[in-house]
Amino acid sequence: MSTEYRHEKDSMGELQVPADALYQAQTQRAVNNFHISAMRMPARFIQALAQIKRAAATVNTELGHLDANVGGAIDNACREIIAGEHLEHFPVDVFQTGSGTSTNMNANEVIATRASQLLGDNVHPNDHVNMGQSSNDVIPTAIHVSSALAIEKELIPALDHLISVIEAKIEQVGSHVKTGRTHLMDAMPVTFAQSMSAWREQVVKAKQQISASAEHLHQLAQGGTAVGTGINADPEFSARFAKQLAAQTDSHFQGAENLFYHIATQDSVVAVSGQLKTAAVAFMKIANDLRWMNSGPLGGIGEIELEALQPGSSIMPGKVNPVIPEATAMVSAQVIGNDSTITVAGQAGNFELNVMLPVIAYNVLQSIELLTNTSYALADKAIASFVVREDNLQRSLAKNPILVTALNPIIGYEKAAAIAKQAYKENKAILDVAAAQTDIPYKELEKLLDPKGLTLGGIQK
Repeated sequence: MSTEYRHEKDSMGELQVPADALYQAQTQRAVNNFHISAMRMPARFIQALAQIKRAAATVNTELGHLDANVGGAIDNACREIIAGEHLEHFPVDVFQTGSGTSTNMNANEVIATRASQLLGDNVHPNDHVNMGQSSNDVIPTAIHVSSALAIEKELIPALDHLISVIEAKIEQVGSHVKTGRTHLMDAMPVTFAQSMSAWREQVVKAKQQISASAEHLHQLAQGGTAVGTGINADPEFSARFAKQLAAQTDSHFQGAENLFYHIATQDSVVAVSGQLKTAAVAFMKIANDLRWMNSGPLGGIGEIELEALQPGSSIMPGKVNPVIPEATAMVSAQVIGNDSTITVAGQAGNFELNVMLPVIAYNVLQSIELLTNTSYALADKAIASFVVREDNLQRSLAKNPILVTALNPIIGYEKAAAIAKQAYKENKAILDVAAAQTDIPYKELEKLLDPKGLTLGGIQK
């Protein structure tokens, strides 16, 4: 921005604004007032605001309330923002007035200034760009629109990709048998296919639950204006706006059945955030499984070898760390934290308006973006490329004393426990100890204690 200034006026008086800024006085007041953080409203949110202003201008023009030339100039200005232009002119801190009025006015002013430039005549931020609207219905609508589109067009395809990569990896390595673990201790054997099927199901269920909860985001508050009564909006505005926005975005938005609900609460977004948290929990589980399976390579479990992506230490040459699972775990922690913020903010619906809208918007959009990007990283740089270390798998399986569980129906729990303890104490294969301690023929023991057979469940015969 320029260090030169121009003077702008609003209802509170006159103040200086950077000469080349597209915003006007109310935005500058917000910039002056909110020196809280370096966090700004996400680009996707600003672009959703532009979609809203564009749809509103179209509908108000069609209803005869807005001059067609003014409406056309607003439409063109909004198209520029939707295309990614002028985003540097949205400087308002996330931590601002709880209704998001500063950000709504920021959008109104930028669009009005740019529309005035395009039209060659004055376009007013309140009278024209904000016609039939209030921050109280615009900002909740923008939260729904930006979140719904981000989930539909970005997160769901990313989760689908992760699912397909897990499925492909199951086909590739699924037949390998490994030592199962419960409480991080040796347990009965499982195949990679069986173990990884849990990962797949976690992601599938997370996707289904996110999609189901996101459906409620398609109901929009727009048309409720200040408190839900629709003051200063045409009675036809809400339904026609939703139809217009649906056409612009190629999504199935509709006017809310209860405008008071969507202005006074953010319950729909709280629910979506809860499902994003569930996905984060799934990602954390998968990431930790990968880290443990990769641990070593000599002093750990060492069942797989993750792709080497970068040096792992500034002091220990040759060390390589599981960087993608670690990044995934941090993302999971962030998303879980974001959900806590959204949960608290969702409680701030005082009478007819929630007053923590900007922080809700920021956190839910960040969670969606983080999970989207992490889905691709986890799929392509960890799961798709890991290599199974068959030698370590067989070494652990041969000495796993828990295999003796298969003998319980034949020799009883107490005898089986004694054999397991002896095998562990003497560091011998369970097969050899069982052969010495029972009268079961060796060939029969080989069949009974075959790790692959034990992955099938049931009594082995």
